[in-house]
Amino acid sequence: MSKPELKARVGEDVSPADELKTAISGFMSDFRDFSTGVNAKFQKQDNRMNKLDRKTMMTGRPALATNAHDDAPHQKAFAAYLRSGDDDGLRGLRGLDLEGKALGTSVAADGGYLVDPQTADTIKGTLSSTASLRAIANVVNVDATSFDVLVDHTEMGAGWATEVGGVAETDTPQIDRISIPLHELSALPKASQRLLDDSAFDIEGWLAGRIADKFARSEASAFVNGDGIDKPKGMLTYPSVDNDVWVWGNLGYVVTGADGAIIDGDPIVDLVYALGAEYRANASFVMNSKTAGTVRKLKDNDGRFLWSDGLAAGEPARLMGYPVLIAEDMPDIALNATAIAFGDFGTGYTVAERPDLRVLRDPFSAKPHVLFYATKRVGGAVSDFGAIKLLKFAIS
Repeated sequence: MSKPELKARVGEDVSPADELKTAISGFMSDFRDFSTGVNAKFQKQDNRMNKLDRKTMMTGRPALATNAHDDAPHQKAFAAYLRSGDDDGLRGLRGLDLEGKALGTSVAADGGYLVDPQTADTIKGTLSSTASLRAIANVVNVDATSFDVLVDHTEMGAGWATEVGGVAETDTPQIDRISIPLHELSALPKASQRLLDDSAFDIEGWLAGRIADKFARSEASAFVNGDGIDKPKGMLTYPSVDNDVWVWGNLGYVVTGADGAIIDGDPIVDLVYALGAEYRANASFVMNSKTAGTVRKLKDNDGRFLWSDGLAAGEPARLMGYPVLIAEDMPDIALNATAIAFGDFGTGYTVAERPDLRVLRDPFSAKPHVLFYATKRVGGAVSDFGAIKLLKFAIS
């Protein structure tokens, strides 16, 4: 701050009040100059920020593809492997081990790499939503070549005892072991190298959709009609007997009383109550669309339909109060066909699978296309023969 110079007239001294007034006047003048400079700098900075914002808004463009993000290096590395076979990115990821095993009968399939978590989740979700026994069966994840179910289906003996009488030895319950081997399910889609080179192509989504469709259709068929040779054993391939003479190891059936047809709803009622009371609480019907079209026309003696549609979106239709699963792999109504199954499938049928999926990239076998060999291990079998009953379209 500049200090004003005070000059007194000749022969007179400057008073303290005048000196203070002059000093305050000089300070205020300097403060106004300082405030003016600061405001000018703030205004200049504000103008620069406004110009920068306008330029950013005018030149912003949407990204061509949003599959590979900086925070998802596993996606970028997996995409690079699928397009060009470059596995350096996969090997550089922390926590991701690439397995390489020799040919043999080990638990995991030989060759390939574990797919990234996002792709595997997409496939699993699609499988769970398909119309197959997987939706109502008992699904377990295993890390072995098979899954064993231990079932106690016999009664333990008991008897009344007196105070002084001896106690006789009673029967001991017997335990059965049901082994469910895991089989290899595979898919082999292909794409041209030119298509894979397109940076805007969603390779993960395409691959997941192709594999999911193949796996879903193959599994659904095997869980119903599989012969157990290199595939799951379907529930309809087990021996079946009349429910009146049913024994463990067979599926019991009830007849409609008409060859290749059903006349009224009485056989449906018989089928429901052929199942034990302990299973009926969680029971479901399984049939295909053609059979459902016939069954939903059936009425009881009072003229009421046995079939009722779901009251809410996504809720399954109900037959006699029990949910109905429409599985297209069930047989059509025909002579001696077991076109309808009823039971507690969460207890009666078990699906065992390994949760991982493997993909092997093959750019050589089908030039100029690239093959993607995907494999998964899955098995299935009836785990409780008393939990499932069949409706046979025959007189006896």
